[in-house]
Amino acid sequence: MRNTHIGAGICLAVGALALSAPAAAAAGTPAGEQTIHIRPGKASPGSQVTVSTRACGKETYGKGISEVGGDFHLFAGERPGVLVGVFEIPAGTEPGTDTVTVKCPPRIKITDTYEIVRRAPTGGVDAGFGAPADRSTQLAAGSVLLAGAAAGGVVRMRRRTAAVRS
Repeated sequence: MRNTHIGAGICLAVGALALSAPAAAAAGTPAGEQTIHIRPGKASPGSQVTVSTRACGKETYGKGISEVGGDFHLFAGERPGVLVGVFEIPAGTEPGTDTVTVKCPPRIKITDTYEIVRRAPTGGVDAGFGAPADRSTQLAAGSVLLAGAAAGGVVRMRRRTAAVRS
């Protein structure tokens, strides 16, 4: 019975690997396919976007254009065969998608999109305890609460030890 369970587990594992192999092969980028990578995938107005590609082969220069950010240049990056370019999303740009096109000599042209999102809020959140200038009152209230919790813990521990002794 035990060998049957082990054999069934091995068959399930081999079957899962056999079924996932075609999907893994399809997910990989074939050598002839050309892609560009846009980071971050979701950018906000005022931030920089980095575009990189291996599609240009041995070329050390490429041109790029963003519908929102305008023209930019791609130069050799830190890794061999990778061209990298940077552009900035103008402040005040509305959320949506932006299309980036990269061109390399002689006739390579690749297009991809990324998402423009609203800028995340910065700074502290007003929790309703008054103005930030009133920190002494907040500190005093917090100290009283902390002291009360410590006193309650001490009382509880004393009562437990007394109950254990009797």
